[in-house]
Amino acid sequence: MSRQVWLNIPNIITLGRVFAVPFMVWLVLEHEIKTAFWLFIIAGISDGVDGYLAKIMKAQSTIGSYLDPIADKLLLVSAFVILGVQDLLPLWLVIMVVFRDVAIVIGAALIELLTRNLRMSPNFSSKVNTTVQIALVAAVLGINGLDIEGGAFLIEGLIYITALTTVLSGLIYLYQWGQTISQTNGN
Repeated sequence: MSRQVWLNIPNIITLGRVFAVPFMVWLVLEHEIKTAFWLFIIAGISDGVDGYLAKIMKAQSTIGSYLDPIADKLLLVSAFVILGVQDLLPLWLVIMVVFRDVAIVIGAALIELLTRNLRMSPNFSSKVNTTVQIALVAAVLGINGLDIEGGAFLIEGLIYITALTTVLSGLIYLYQWGQTISQTNGN
């Protein structure tokens, strides 16, 4: 039986994304939005790079499969919260996004407790929601940090698309969990 190495290059890149989160928060608090934008972009690129390297280096690991989505959620939730605190995003949206993510974590834990049949794979609606959230954060940071004129319309549109995909993906998770519980109970 081979021992999985948890500290490999892809996981180090993922850990770098985790450690970038407090710096991004600090940069936004210090009104260094342009630098926060570039850090967010680098963190986003690192998300693709770590997955690609894990595949080509055959360095996929159990810890990496958990660490990667944790890093993504830390980055996005922190970005939403700090942008809300700085009045760059509406608080109702921040609450909606954070509530959905917390509800998913609690729901997943309950599914595992009740069924012992938790599958850690995001559904399509969740991937769309994450993509829209990333686009919104990047737009808010980029438009504000790079002083791009006329970006308010884009941001407003992305706010409502994010709200819609957040609600839809949350409802889809609820439906899937209901199906899992029904199948486990034989109903």
